Amino acid sequence: MAAGKEIRGKIKSVENTKKITKAMEMVAASKMRKAQDRMRAARPYSEKIRNIAANLGHANPEYVHPFMKVNDAKVAGVIVVTTDKGLCGGMNTNVLRAVTTKLRELQTAGVSTEAVAIGNKGLGFLNRVGAKVVSHVTGLGDTPHLDKLIGPVKVLLDAYAEGKINAVYLSYTKFINTMRQESVVEQLLPLSSEQLQADKTEHGWDYIYEPDAQTVIDDLLVRYVESLIYQAVAENMASEQSARMVAMKAATDNAGSVIGELKLVYNKTRQAAITKELSEIVAGAAAV
Repeated sequence: MAAGKEIRGKIKSVENTKKITKAMEMVAASKMRKAQDRMRAARPYSEKIRNIAANLGHANPEYVHPFMKVNDAKVAGVIVVTTDKGLCGGMNTNVLRAVTTKLRELQTAGVSTEAVAIGNKGLGFLNRVGAKVVSHVTGLGDTPHLDKLIGPVKVLLDAYAEGKINAVYLSYTKFINTMRQESVVEQLLPLSSEQLQADKTEHGWDYIYEPDAQTVIDDLLVRYVESLIYQAVAENMASEQSARMVAMKAATDNAGSVIGELKLVYNKTRQAAITKELSEIVAGAAAV
């Protein structure tokens, strides 16, 4: 019964794997709910600061912030948001495929790129394809912290404000629902009029600036861009936990199917061995 013993070992191994994937599925489901709450909690702030920035821009049209100017440089910046860990289905693969397509478009247009990697998977990918990584941040954990994101991203923001790059693109996985996540590559800078479109109201806005309009608008637009990046990271984390939960559920179901098939093979092998032994006993008795 050497074959039977080997099959029993495989069954035990798959059962252990099934326990692990089931546990990871439950952990991901728990983290997913927290990540979704965190993502939804950040949306009202982003919406409010966008409205204020739009109203300030309309109220003070003589000043144009550097983030709203179009530069002529032949360099573009790309912020790639991915996960630190794997086992989340094709989520990272999809967003990195979209990044690859964007890099090829820029290269075809004669524009070189500088990248900022948020997440270990994106950092490894950019290093493999030979992209110029000017800064990166990994090990964010389950909760995004803006103070960890500002430093690496500020490299590209300052370069754009100085006119060294002509655009900044943000790529991440957008959370649609638990079963669906969408990879997107959005233009972060320059800020377009559509992005800063204020909600229509029945009254106009007038502001008193302290210390002056330029200082207020400068600080506010920087905070607005930072809120967009934070929202993208929060959406990516919610997508990560959702994708991991679905992937681990599929792995658990597949493990159950494999166990069933192995048990069927084991029973057939065991029955064949018993039949063989009975045949030998009968043949021996007949010979006597």
